[in-house]
Amino acid sequence: MTVPQDAPSTVTTELVYYLPPLDGSAPYNDISAGPASGQPQRNWREDRHQVEIENIRGKEDSVTLDTAGFQFFRRAATHKAFTNDAEVEREYYPESIELIKELTGASRAVIFDHTIRRRRPDETEDSPQKRQPVPQVHVDQTTASAVARVHRHLPPSDAPALLRRRFQIINLWRPIGKPAYEWPLALCDFRTVDTKADLVPVTLKYADRNGEIMNVKYNPSHKWKYLKNMEPDELVLIKCFDSKTDDGTALCTPHTAFSDPTTPEGAPLRESIEVRFLVFYD
Repeated sequence: MTVPQDAPSTVTTELVYYLPPLDGSAPYNDISAGPASGQPQRNWREDRHQVEIENIRGKEDSVTLDTAGFQFFRRAATHKAFTNDAEVEREYYPESIELIKELTGASRAVIFDHTIRRRRPDETEDSPQKRQPVPQVHVDQTTASAVARVHRHLPPSDAPALLRRRFQIINLWRPIGKPAYEWPLALCDFRTVDTKADLVPVTLKYADRNGEIMNVKYNPSHKWKYLKNMEPDELVLIKCFDSKTDDGTALCTPHTAFSDPTTPEGAPLRESIEVRFLVFYD
């Protein structure tokens, strides 16, 4: 595989946005309804649009967590394997907690889950051990689901006080093993998002509970960014939620995997890990 040295400043590709259900019902994703169940896994429709995505390599400082909703850093991980969940939790979690606190200035960071994604073009199963890149514009949390996360993952004695101060949900994303040449991650600059018109809460139906994510309606004003060929010692912090709402601070980041038309022939399939944090400030 030969990697071009001069990457284009932008690429044009198709992104998948959201259209509401035709019958006017509340949108949902039924996580408990596998393909074998015969039940619909969602009731909303896809809305495909050609968009331009800017490669901001060399201009990484043009976006920050509080302006755009995401921020790139270069920090190598000590843990390298990412093949065993128990080892990830034992080795990668502690270093990631310290990293998040360093990069954000937070006083406390609590990991509530992680997902390893390995693209398998011929695989249709999407079980917890076979997660693939998600080619759908979305935001991981709503306000209601963010608050529910605090109650679910923190002791009842801590949650009320923590919820009175600023808190965030942040996703730490990095490639595994090799650069993310194919199906990289595109991120939408929050400054171009109309939060009232573009973001739609969608119920996640689990076997034992309901959660919520945010799907995203198409808006031609959206400005999309990516860091081409991200390396394993590079990472992006993706803001999924911020309780600070009074001064124009970025509240969240619509994002999606996408097919990069400039991916070199024979590029290795994308592998990545994302770790999601509850992040608290004194």
